[in-house]
Amino acid sequence: MTTPADPAQKPARPTAPPSDSPSRVDNAVPGERYEFFKVIQGYLDRAASVIQMPEYVRAILSQPKNELIVNFPVRMDDGSVRLFKGYRIQHSNILGPYKGGMRFHESASLDDFKALAAMMTWKCSLMNLPYGGGKGGIKFNPRDVSRNELQRITRRFFHSLGSNIGPDYDIPAPDMGTNAQTMAWAMDTYMNTVGMVNKQAATGVVTGKPIASGGTYGREKATGQGVVHCITEWAERERVDLEGKRLMVQGFGNVGSHTAVLLSKLGVSLVAVGDHSGYLYNAEGFNAHRLQEYVQAKGSIAGYPNGKPISREEFFAADADIFVPAALENQIGEEEATALKARLVAEGANGPCNPAGEEVLAKRGIHVLPDVLANAGGVTVSYYEWVQNKRSEQWTLEEVDERLETAMKGAYERVEHFARKHRCDTRLACYGVALERLVKVYAEREIFP
Repeated sequence: MTTPADPAQKPARPTAPPSDSPSRVDNAVPGERYEFFKVIQGYLDRAASVIQMPEYVRAILSQPKNELIVNFPVRMDDGSVRLFKGYRIQHSNILGPYKGGMRFHESASLDDFKALAAMMTWKCSLMNLPYGGGKGGIKFNPRDVSRNELQRITRRFFHSLGSNIGPDYDIPAPDMGTNAQTMAWAMDTYMNTVGMVNKQAATGVVTGKPIASGGTYGREKATGQGVVHCITEWAERERVDLEGKRLMVQGFGNVGSHTAVLLSKLGVSLVAVGDHSGYLYNAEGFNAHRLQEYVQAKGSIAGYPNGKPISREEFFAADADIFVPAALENQIGEEEATALKARLVAEGANGPCNPAGEEVLAKRGIHVLPDVLANAGGVTVSYYEWVQNKRSEQWTLEEVDERLETAMKGAYERVEHFARKHRCDTRLACYGVALERLVKVYAEREIFP
């Protein structure tokens, strides 16, 4: 049983029975674990029933197509050799190449990556992207190693994956604990080992790269931008004026910080924020842009002078209108959902609400914008980057932003239509829309041989 190092990412009480898959637990009673993959399976089964999905398709999608585990040695700065465990889960490629992030985190597990890879399949299908789902990473804390060690770990991991990834087969991207620099190392490693025949075509092996190395404008803020598009769509449909509304954000990394900065331009004030170092509150509102710069320089919100330190419990009970959980999964259980005062929960992270917590939110009339829709902006702009790499083009920021806005609003409308038609909640509608596309493809292609 492991305890997460990040107080801002302390899990809610698990609601599923124990399993053999290791997962992060903290304030759970002894013997309980949160089975993230089983939760995702539950959503799949519910949506499959709504759309009357053929049993054989449900069975195929219930498990990943490939589960890769690699153990590789890395020489550390002090001369010692350390063995690392890496994963790449390839869930489905019926719609196109596997697509999904690489996560470097000390609590990474096979169960989590299976759940996250499946979610990528649903996201790509929902957004009408020609991708399937994948996810992977390494079980370690990247903050505990030097920059040189991090580079060697990254390169050795991608070298170990070899031809199991590729620009037309499996395309990784940044995730928790990784960034554009990580992807630059990954691309260079691939190009100098597996992709030696056509190096230029190999630039599309990963997305989320630096601009100069084949990345796209708008990718860094893409996930947060997608969250904001969903919030503005919700506000328009609910006739809510965002000007003057108060925001709380859990996890102030790439997604959380960009969401806060973008919402600040719409008049939304960030009053409560948390990350791996703790929680801060400012009734007058933080300057989101300055806080983002501080975190980029210092690595966390710890020590930021314009906020009052508060507990995790005080954070969830903060007086705010919108809550964006952008940390780890299983953060909002019954206690957290009961304490929340927000009218809207927009999931910037994957799986931040556990089923029991979501049930409480529903009973209290608190709206939830599910992760499958709300944080799909990242993979959508990753697709734009991949297309640009294939065409040897460079789109402007304005073009990327316009395409993303159209894509997010289109997906939101499809989800809303499904929810009205089937009289179901938004999360079930997201899964339903995604699965309908997958069912159609299986019906057209059938099973080989």
